[in-house]
Amino acid sequence: MVFSSLTFLYIFLPLCLLFYFIVKDIRVKNIVLLIFSLCFYAYGEPKYIFLMVLTVLVDYICGLLIDKYRGTKYSKLFLAVSAVITLSFLALFKYADFFAENVNSVFSVNIRPLGFSLPIGISFYTFQALTYVADVYRGRVKVQRSFPKLLLYVSMFPQLIAGPIVRYSEVEKQLAERRTSIIGASSGILRFSVGLLKKTLVANYAGELCSALLGDNLAKTSSLGAFAGIIAFTIQIYFDFSAYSDMAIGLGKIFGFDFPENFNYPYTAKSVNDFWRRWHMTLSGFFRDYVYIPLGGNRKRWAVNMFTVWVLTGFWHGASWNYLLWGLYYFFFLMLEKVYIGEGLKRIPSFIGRIYSLAVIIIGWAFFYFEDMGRLRLFFKDLFFANGFLSLSDRTVITNYLLVLIIGIIFSLPIAKVFRNIGFKLSENKKGRIITGAVQTAAVIICLLVSTACLVGDSYNPFLYFRF
Repeated sequence: MVFSSLTFLYIFLPLCLLFYFIVKDIRVKNIVLLIFSLCFYAYGEPKYIFLMVLTVLVDYICGLLIDKYRGTKYSKLFLAVSAVITLSFLALFKYADFFAENVNSVFSVNIRPLGFSLPIGISFYTFQALTYVADVYRGRVKVQRSFPKLLLYVSMFPQLIAGPIVRYSEVEKQLAERRTSIIGASSGILRFSVGLLKKTLVANYAGELCSALLGDNLAKTSSLGAFAGIIAFTIQIYFDFSAYSDMAIGLGKIFGFDFPENFNYPYTAKSVNDFWRRWHMTLSGFFRDYVYIPLGGNRKRWAVNMFTVWVLTGFWHGASWNYLLWGLYYFFFLMLEKVYIGEGLKRIPSFIGRIYSLAVIIIGWAFFYFEDMGRLRLFFKDLFFANGFLSLSDRTVITNYLLVLIIGIIFSLPIAKVFRNIGFKLSENKKGRIITGAVQTAAVIICLLVSTACLVGDSYNPFLYFRF
């Protein structure tokens, strides 16, 4: 089930909200939310719900044992057991066939692929479960003695499938005690509605443009067509992924949870390093706190540590060589900035830094988009005039979707901040609060109506990060 579906919007979510707000006791609310979360996951992949529950059970038991034997060598042993088993599930379902195919190719052997389909959201819930165990070991959170509460933390449907990666420490207290205010719920509804509109109106149509220009007829794509296609993907992936994060954060607010922000206008970055402080911030934070710093951080072998992080970042996104190239691509530019040009970027005019960053980001998305290396080479040939500057068919396609490109570019800028600041100023007095409330209500209704109109007749439009 996806957020941007009529089934979710008009059946699942209303039923969940109805049962959730009928009950008053927080323990019963947690049970309601857990049941609906498990149903949400089982709707798409019922057989893999047992894998998720087993993952949580392993980490629940290991957490209890870590706490019981705290201060002894067994504590570290159970941390290792948790990490090995949890990551083994991820490796088995996501990477086993990839490595089998490559071993077969290199050594001319015949290892039979397992043929497992990838469980939805496994990369996200695996990392969330690991943060719990790691933080219990470090003494940053108390061990959770209630298995249903830990299962709710991992399986909570707003952020289960594609993040943001919520650490246990960020919701530990809210699992036991939380309040839903009218202001919080209304802001959550607005955030969800805006995210829904970003997905249905911008991301989906940008995806159509990208497919039309970079799809089956790539061998005939003109230079401007290839450039417009990768720009369309640049818009699509941002609005698709940030839309899911907006919707997850909005739903969290409705249920009384405060999930971390995941994006901060990444395409306004002044450097590649700045981009990664703004893009998928919860993933960057995970690798920083649970991989980079434990390896030694900046204190020792920092280049090796950074290389390790970016190899893992690339492969985390998918079992394909293009994702590794994408990770190494960013490793190169981050090393370049850290060693050579970082200080210079701080001194030059900011617009030059933004142009440089955008150029790196847009080209980088080509490595991300094309899993087939042959098609990636073909794209770069097209980009450098292999089929002329602009063909008639490409011009027609670009013209038909030009408005989507313009909207995507405009709303990649921090325009929403301006509206929020205006809303905050208006809310300082009673009349202003009435106006703000009326505007928010109208915005929610418009977003839902437009999104519903876009969804009618479109039976399936999954978020891009579902496959990671």
